[in-house]
Amino acid sequence: QVQLVESGGGLVQPGGSLRLSCAASGSIVGINAMGWYRQAPAMQRELVAAITSGGSTNYADSVKGRFTISRDNAKKTVYLQMNSLKPEDTAVYYCNAGLLLGSWSREYNYWGQGTQVTVSA
Repeated sequence: QVQLVESGGGLVQPGGSLRLSCAASGSIVGINAMGWYRQAPAMQRELVAAITSGGSTNYADSVKGRFTISRDNAKKTVYLQMNSLKPEDTAVYYCNAGLLLGSWSREYNYWGQGTQVTVSA
């Protein structure tokens, strides 16, 4: 079964740090872009950060300089290092990836189950 499994969320005080991980598993030929999105209550899901297979990155303006996305292609894993966390970073964080499956290496868009990040004193 092909899936993305996230870990690393939790409760942290303002100014603290968390590291999220997302591992892809199953019969995967390859992985294109990977990214992190978040959704706060009553808000639309928004892109936080993304990274291409070649390592190029882009970030939402609200997290630039505080968050860092990285990936380990051998482990089929993407990470999000979050520093200087603020209460407004509180949300459910979702991993997203373009997974190449099957003998034709067709790309399919997958989402993780989400992990809660709460920033509060």
